[in-house]
Amino acid sequence: MQPTHPQAQQQRNNTALIVTLVAGIVVLLLGAGGIGAYVYLSQPGPAPTLALQSTVPTEPPSAFPSNPPSTPPSDPATTAPPSYEPSPTPTSPRPSTSSRVEAGSPLTHTEFKDWNFSLGGVKLSADKVAGWTYNSCDPVDAEGLLADNNCERAVQIAYSAKSGHVKALQIMAAFPSEQDAKNTAARLLKLRSDRAVTWKRDYAHRGYAYGKILSSYMKKYVVITIVTTDKKGEADAKKFHAYLQSDHAAYFIWRDLTVTS
Repeated sequence: MQPTHPQAQQQRNNTALIVTLVAGIVVLLLGAGGIGAYVYLSQPGPAPTLALQSTVPTEPPSAFPSNPPSTPPSDPATTAPPSYEPSPTPTSPRPSTSSRVEAGSPLTHTEFKDWNFSLGGVKLSADKVAGWTYNSCDPVDAEGLLADNNCERAVQIAYSAKSGHVKALQIMAAFPSEQDAKNTAARLLKLRSDRAVTWKRDYAHRGYAYGKILSSYMKKYVVITIVTTDKKGEADAKKFHAYLQSDHAAYFIWRDLTVTS
């Protein structure tokens, strides 16, 4: 039997590690344990049912409303679920839906293309319909929370899946350090403000059967994912949401690593 080349073995080990990481994050997201919780977006119309609760011990159960407001705001609003501690940083292969960029380069929306995800028997996809790159965080920072934690720049991306029955928006914000990103995630968790960040509401459903938000940090980046669906897209929305959030959070594990030959 031919000996395994060390570089090839390392690549396989790294690939297995990133797959395990993504899968593990998704399991926790789907179970709402340890990482955070799905929080409903407010919308006109019938009140949604109870949002899943977090098991993060620092967040008291009372922070999650047992009954949504009877007269919610006219526009979908944001609330920030708990952050999670990132796993140790591995070297990982480039995700197929993102473009390899120079380590440490400014974050841009062009790094992210159409989303085509495959892991085990799970296959999910979404078309990128729009993207915005901001030289500061002001356009998505509604109340100065990001600025208070030294946010440097941000991007916003709009996706459409299942012939428009599922829509997603992602905000990804870059910070000078992992501590800044962690502080931001913790602050979002503490405030649970429905106006902490803003997004392109025109790219979400006006009324929806499923409308929730997830957020987390990875290294020096914060990732926030908003997903809305109509009735036809509701069935797989939770799984779609968990994988999109975890896959793009995992992207930042390797983004700023220097690749050596």
